[in-house]
Amino acid sequence: MLNRSPRVVSILGAVLLAACTGAAQAAPYVMYKDPYCGCCTEWVEHARAGLAQKIESRDESRMDLLKARLGVPSDLVSCHTAVIGGYVIEGHVPARDIARLLEQRPKGVKGLAVAGMPLGSPGMEAGGRVQPYQVIAFGDAGRRVFSSYPAK
Repeated sequence: MLNRSPRVVSILGAVLLAACTGAAQAAPYVMYKDPYCGCCTEWVEHARAGLAQKIESRDESRMDLLKARLGVPSDLVSCHTAVIGGYVIEGHVPARDIARLLEQRPKGVKGLAVAGMPLGSPGMEAGGRVQPYQVIAFGDAGRRVFSSYPAK
């Protein structure tokens, strides 16, 4: 039995690593919002459908403190903030951009943001009116345009 103990330890280590990796992937996606915001509810439905993932919605009365703690740049602030797959998602970011972020996992990117509440963005549909907006990737690598959406 002593001859096999290193092998047993290796196997147990591999099993533990797999379990931890699976637990990290199964971690809940969470969207924080003001208790009285309706567009946030619309956005989370869009994100759930587009990501095929359960997203928990939590009311948060001090969104300013939450955004500061999560490192959302003040000029990129919107109404709701999500933590998805270890990334901060600020505002009305389309689900396809979140999926691309999760697939690519670019170095130096902490999250994505759509500043403000542009009409026509997910959760801000307004009778076909669409304002142009950009999805900004932010983090240690600085900022860059991740996606652009034109006006219609």
